[in-house]
Amino acid sequence: MPTYVYEVVREDGQPGEQFEVVQSIHEPPLTHHPETGEPVEKIIQPFFVGGSWSESSMHKSARDDKKLDRLGFTKYVKAGNGVYEKRTGKGPDVITRDQPIKGSDLK
Repeated sequence: MPTYVYEVVREDGQPGEQFEVVQSIHEPPLTHHPETGEPVEKIIQPFFVGGSWSESSMHKSARDDKKLDRLGFTKYVKAGNGVYEKRTGKGPDVITRDQPIKGSDLK
């Protein structure tokens, strides 16, 4: 069964207490806090995507320079104001704001 997040509706319009409730998808949403009786509304939450395409997994992959090179990517890291240094891949060793590169420079 899914877990839903609810928030207490305050008279002053400020965010109230949030709490989670495990309930069937077929049950109607709560209108009042189960313990205090205060009015509540369901909060829409982004869904979680795990596995190799999750944000944390992709962040780890982007830090692995050897893997990026093996997959054919080029990685530049900011080294200063308008200056980027190549860490892996093809292309010039340094890119600067004053000397932009063309697509043919990366081949």
